[in-house]
Amino acid sequence: MSRSEKVILTVLCMVYEDDQILLQDRVKGDWQGLTFPGGHVEKKESFVKAVIREVYEETGLTIYHPRICGIKQFQTKEEERFVIVLFKANQFSGVLTSSEEGEMQWVNRKDLSQLHLAEDFMELLQIFDSEDLNEFYYKEETMDCEICIY
Repeated sequence: MSRSEKVILTVLCMVYEDDQILLQDRVKGDWQGLTFPGGHVEKKESFVKAVIREVYEETGLTIYHPRICGIKQFQTKEEERFVIVLFKANQFSGVLTSSEEGEMQWVNRKDLSQLHLAEDFMELLQIFDSEDLNEFYYKEETMDCEICIY
């Protein structure tokens, strides 16, 4: 039995300023609703360069000093492992714009419970916000989410 598996590498970034977080109203068929900007890591691209590029492509903002704050992962039905490296950034420049991925908007944290959020957004937000949590993992057997502390 091979220990290798196909892995899809992606990034997400929480861009924030005080109590405001930048969210994308995602329009693609999968994972619809408000969520963080991000996307696929290109071949031979570093995670940091990928998150800077993806945030710029989807928001028009250039982020500085993004910091890794966790990881999310799950198995797909095609037996691929999807790995999402989570970043935070509160230093940025540029003019906010939207893309075909979805409309970008600043949202106050206190308003999150009233919005149409992507599935598992609030659980994912715990990883972004916590100094103790670092992994969001879907159990393969049940696809229930598990937030891990290591």
